[in-house]
Amino acid sequence: QVQLVESGGGLVQAGGSLRLSCAASGSAFLLMRLNSMGWHRQGPGKQRELVAVITSDGSTNYPDSVKGRFTISRDNAKNTVYLQMNSLKPEDTGVYYCRYSGYGTYWGQGTQVTVSS
Repeated sequence: QVQLVESGGGLVQAGGSLRLSCAASGSAFLLMRLNSMGWHRQGPGKQRELVAVITSDGSTNYPDSVKGRFTISRDNAKNTVYLQMNSLKPEDTGVYYCRYSGYGTYWGQGTQVTVSS
């Protein structure tokens, strides 16, 4: 099992910034077999969508909607992945989930991000 705990969400005005953290713990066997970790979000009445992914070799990818504003990074020593979100927009509002993919897929419980206009 892999446990993922997100933190850092909150209420911010449009144009502001937030940094989300996702701390992974659990089976060392699974953590060593990480393929990628990602951040997804689910806005009100919307489907869950990918907003950032980082692979085991450090490659990153973002959809056009957040490219240039969001940055995913990781600290391998702490088994933690971060999502730096700048120039936030009201449409970025939603619950942000951390995902581990490797030997199985695991999700965190989510953290709420609300961007006011």
